[in-house]
Parts: sequence; C-alpha cells; structure tokens
Amino acid sequence: MSGPAFQYRRPARVLHWTMAVLVIAMIGAGVLMVQPDLDRSLQNGLFMFHKNVGVLLLFLLILRALYRWRHPPAALPDDVPGWQRQAAGLSHVSLYTLLLAMPIAGYIRVKAGGFPIETLDWLGIPSLVPRSDAVAETAKVVHYFSGIALGAFIVLHIGAAAYHGILRRDGVFSRMWPPFARRHG
Repeated sequence: MSGPAFQYRRPARVLHWTMAVLVIAMIGAGVLMVQPDLDRSLQNGLFMFHKNVGVLLLFLLILRALYRWRHPPAALPDDVPGWQRQAAGLSHVSLYTLLLAMPIAGYIRVKAGGFPIETLDWLGIPSLVPRSDAVAETAKVVHYFSGIALGAFIVLHIGAAAYHGILRRDGVFSRMWPPFARRHG
C-alpha cells in the first residue's frame, strides 16, 4: 500500500532532488574538466564550478542528515520484501557515505595541492590541511574511486526507483516524487 503515511516530507524531497540535480551536474563537470585538449577557460570554469558546488553539496548533505535525524523517513509499504528493505538500507548508507567522502577527499586534494576553493577563501576559512603533493595525490585517488562507486550506487538507486515506479507500482517511487507536493497525513 502507498499513501500519505509512506511519503517523505516536502523538505526531505526538495533536498533529495536538489542534491540529485547537483550531483549529476558535478559528475558531468568532473568528467569533462579533466579531458585533454579542453579549452583552458572552459576547464577553469568547470574546476571552479566543481569545487564550489562540492562545498554546497557538503553543506546540503549535513543539512539533509540533520533533517533525517530529526524527521526519520517514512516507513516502506508493508508489501516490500525484507531483502529489498535491507538492500535499500545498505544502499542509502553507501550513498550518504560516498556523498560525504567525495567533498572531503576533493577538499583535501585541492587544499593540499595548493589550489583555492573560492567560496571558502572568500569567507576567510583557512585551509585545514597542509600543502603536500603526496597527500593531494592520495586524496585525488580516493576522490576518483569514490566517484566511480558513487556513480554505480546512483545507477542502482535509479534502477530501484524505476523498478518500483514502473514495474511494481507499489508506491515506493511516489514516496519521493514529486519534489514539491505537500504530504498529507
């Protein structure tokens, strides 16, 4: 069964979809900005976008986690099998972990590499890591492989949403869609 009692509240849905759009944009920018022979001005703009939206995503993730803590998610419909409940729980923990690891590793890579993060620099926030090429390179590798893992979990998440929304039609997808609708109940 689906219905209002199973839906996420509007702030949770708005945060989810805002982050989804930004993460997809970040993946696109991240892949494009490291292409060889890319116009330097475009590359610089993409790097600025990627770094500063990364800061925004970290802030939104913290806000989302706090909101989720204060307002636990709605229960899944009763007819969702146990293995799907466990898979959903594990995939959500993985997504949150990777969404946290990505901006932290990105921050360390950029700051240890001696590069600016314009928003943080403008706010006067000093670097929290020392300048170190070795640390920057390690963080770059962590950021890269976390990005691949995040992409895989996003595909899994979208696939599960499509399965529930198109095939099962069990109300799981409508828990999070549409983003701006009011939850009644």
